[in-house]
Amino acid sequence: MLSVKDALDRILVNFQALEPTLIPLQEAAGRILAEPVSADINLPSFDNSSVDGFAIRTKDVHGATSDSPKILKVTGDIPAGKRIDYPIHEKECMRIMTGAPLPAGADAIVMVEDTDFNFRDTGKPAPSFVEIRKSVEVNENIRRQGADIFAGQDLLPKHQKLRAQDIGLLAMLGLSQMKVIRKPRVAILSGGDELIDVGEKLDVGKVRDANSYSLSVLAREAGADVLQLGIAKDHPNSIKMLLDRAVDENVDMIISSAGVSVGAFDFVKKVVESQGSLEFWKVDMRPGKPLAFGQYRKIPFFGLPGNPVSAFVGFMVFITPALDKLSGMVSIAKSISRVRLAEEVTSDGRETYLRAIVTSENGTLIARLTGYQASSNMLSLVRANALLIIPSGVKSVPLGEEVNAWLLRGI
Repeated sequence: MLSVKDALDRILVNFQALEPTLIPLQEAAGRILAEPVSADINLPSFDNSSVDGFAIRTKDVHGATSDSPKILKVTGDIPAGKRIDYPIHEKECMRIMTGAPLPAGADAIVMVEDTDFNFRDTGKPAPSFVEIRKSVEVNENIRRQGADIFAGQDLLPKHQKLRAQDIGLLAMLGLSQMKVIRKPRVAILSGGDELIDVGEKLDVGKVRDANSYSLSVLAREAGADVLQLGIAKDHPNSIKMLLDRAVDENVDMIISSAGVSVGAFDFVKKVVESQGSLEFWKVDMRPGKPLAFGQYRKIPFFGLPGNPVSAFVGFMVFITPALDKLSGMVSIAKSISRVRLAEEVTSDGRETYLRAIVTSENGTLIARLTGYQASSNMLSLVRANALLIIPSGVKSVPLGEEVNAWLLRGI
């Protein structure tokens, strides 16, 4: 059997980042930059006040105190968004609001709290004269042009996944469109005469198709657009029709669950190989030992097991990294933590992914299994916030020992 690492390495060499596309900034959250971003302007773009107060010349207020204030004539009133075209002269000042442009001649701001005009009432006019009761230094309470960002500064690297703060910064720079890596398009189908859709009546021998739903969500969470092909019957024509539709829709990846084993009615393997190639691997892992990978009409094809937990884990281990690579993401390590077992766990010697609940108890991460670990038991996965990774070759880990846990959500 192939190790998980070897299987993943064989898969990932077949993928590279998709081509760039230009999209509106408001649609760019979570997308991957196709090129680095540098500043073409200074931020702030003008000298401005960082407080509500009075713009002054420091030489005019030198030595000012509460007991010995300096009295200045108020020659202007500057709200945010307004620029004053005339300068401050000797023994003059201007009232100024936070963010407003610094008038010529001023070299500092005195806060309103340090004057006899400590008022912020809406609509209250500026006084004719003001007492300055504190001496200030040059540049005090001033945000100078380019203090945050200077023109030409490198800001965001290529392959950055855009977050809310990145989008805000790009908006400040006036970038209304961004060049990002195109989203992968993924086609998903399930195979088997036993499958019915969720709205159909459940008769004996039938099973509702869960995989096309859970795998579609995983694909979208990995940044892909999804084409749900539905259920392929156990007949080559039914399978071929859906695969050809995926090709016609110009998808970047096809994912099938079930139908790629060696059973008498598993026709997916045969159809894929008729117009492509398929490697059928046994991977040293549990759940999800059977894995198929190849291409159908030059489109990468994954064949996952039919059991829902096996398909889910196989997607996370093998397909999510491939989608990350298509999306242009720099490789991101799994969220792995060391946890202490609250019970003994066993395995069959394969690299095993056990569904568990991890809690923090007195500063230690404690792991407990979610119950019955059958690959059909989706409830055990629903209850889990982590997958315990038991290494290949290990068949038993006693209570109290530490193992790696792949965290699926917050603890």
